[in-house]
This record gives sequence, structure tokens and C-alpha cells, in this order.
Amino acid sequence: MNQLLAMRAFVRVVETGSFSRAADQLALPRSTVSKLITDLEKHLGIKLMHRTTRAVAATSDGLEYCSHARRLIAELDSVDTTARGKKLKPGGHLRVDAPASFAHCLLIPALKDFHREYPDITIALGISDRPVNIVGEGVDCVIRAGELDDMTMIGRKIVELQYVTCATPAYLERMGTPSSPIDLQKNHVQAGYFFAATGKSEPLIFEDAYHRHEIGHCEFSTNDGNGLKEMMLAGLGIGQHFRRIVQPYLDAGELVPLLEDWSRPAMPFHVIYPTNRHQNARLKVFIDWVIQMFRDESPIN
Repeated sequence: MNQLLAMRAFVRVVETGSFSRAADQLALPRSTVSKLITDLEKHLGIKLMHRTTRAVAATSDGLEYCSHARRLIAELDSVDTTARGKKLKPGGHLRVDAPASFAHCLLIPALKDFHREYPDITIALGISDRPVNIVGEGVDCVIRAGELDDMTMIGRKIVELQYVTCATPAYLERMGTPSSPIDLQKNHVQAGYFFAATGKSEPLIFEDAYHRHEIGHCEFSTNDGNGLKEMMLAGLGIGQHFRRIVQPYLDAGELVPLLEDWSRPAMPFHVIYPTNRHQNARLKVFIDWVIQMFRDESPIN
């Protein structure tokens, strides 16, 4: 029995809750993963997993063993990485997930620079505004908007993006220019965003030194950041988007900024990853690179 491989297989099954998903992530047949864990149980003389036709779960002994195994695997990976790092740059495969507009407008255009620096790292980029199951779906890290709400994950801030309220010249010619948030709410059409998981709308927010206005209902809404941008460009209504995303359209005159005496709190973006993957060399260099990318530039946020 390859005990190290068996330990890796067991930890991955515990993390994913599935022999099939663990097998896919390890690039092994499901039968091999099952046999590795059976052999590991025989070797240890304890039962590690409860198996049913519908689900698998670690026993109490299994959970304790998994905790120790994670630390040993992380330490071994760290030793290997340190040794290899003296002679070559990190390589291997990364699975990354990012929101649609962030991925299309900010991340993808910069990936050529990452590939130039780390040509031996391949990246599979999942693009979606929905929250993914990082462990269950075999994702190495995700880039997400908003404050951190999962204390089991590690999060590092990438950037804070400022909002701008805008509409097309054609819309403003047709409907007029709003003079205030209240005017916008009463006399204009709004385009907004809703969360796919809950269906809850994200309000348009306007703040100055003394007041805060929220517009919770929009005539047009979407659960995709690129979709919101396209709604605004189609002249469907007035919306709020990240200035950095829509700046090319503002520069070209395709969108016009509105109500600039009012602001909306900036949105933080974090890169998030499981605690047991912090020793992964290729993940570390990717995270350091994406953070440094925003530090090095001086864009309009």
C-alpha cells in the first residue's frame, strides 16, 4: 500500500464527502480510491469511514486521523516545495473561480503576464457570480466580492472597487437627467443586480455627508455582473457598476456618469482559499501575483 497516497485519498474524501469527487480531483479511478482507504483501515486497525449507498462520512476516529493527516501532508508538501523551489519555479494545475465582470474585464486580460512569469502553471478559470463549494468542487481559490463570512477559509484582500452611477446618452435624451436619488427613484427606470442564491435584490445606494438613500426595486435586474453592464449599455435604465469595469464606456461616451455628488461604499474583493492549501506553491504565487497586480497599477478604482 502507498500510505501517503492513501492518506491523501482519505483526506480528499472527507473534504468532498464523495468517493467520486475525490477520485476526479486526484485523477484516479473511484475503485482505486475506495481500495486505498480500505487498505488504510486494515493497516491502522480502525474504521475510518461510514459508508452507505447515499453518502460517506468519517467516523470519530477518522476525523481525528484526518486532522493529523492534513498536517503531515501540508508539511511534506512544504518540504518538497522548498527543495524544488531552489531550482525551478512552481508548476502544476490551478482551479480558480471569479465573478463574471471581474474575470472578463480585469483578470483575463492580465493572465498573459502571469503565464509569462509562471509558464509551468496551468489555470482552469470558472466564471460565475454564484458562490461555489470550494472543497466540494475542487477549487483551489475563489475571488469574491464583499466581506468575508466563512471563518473556515483564509481570505486576503485584493482591492476595493468604487461604484459609479451611469446611463447611456440615449436614455438620458429620452427620460431626462435625474437631479437627485429621489428623482431617480420616482421618475426613472433602474437596472440592478440580484443574488442568484437568494433572489434578493441588491439596492442602489446613494450617500452624502448627511443622507443615505436606497432604491430596492429595479425594473430590470440580473444575477450576472456582465449582464448588468449590458443592460445599462442597452439603455434599459440607470444603474450602478464598478467604475473600473465601465471606465472604457465612460471614456468613449457610451455611458454618462450621474449624481456625482453622491457616492456608494466601495466593494472589497478578496481571494479566498481553504486553510489546508496555504502551503501550495502554485497557489501562493498566484495569490501573491493577483494582489500585487492591483498594487502595481494606479487605475481608477
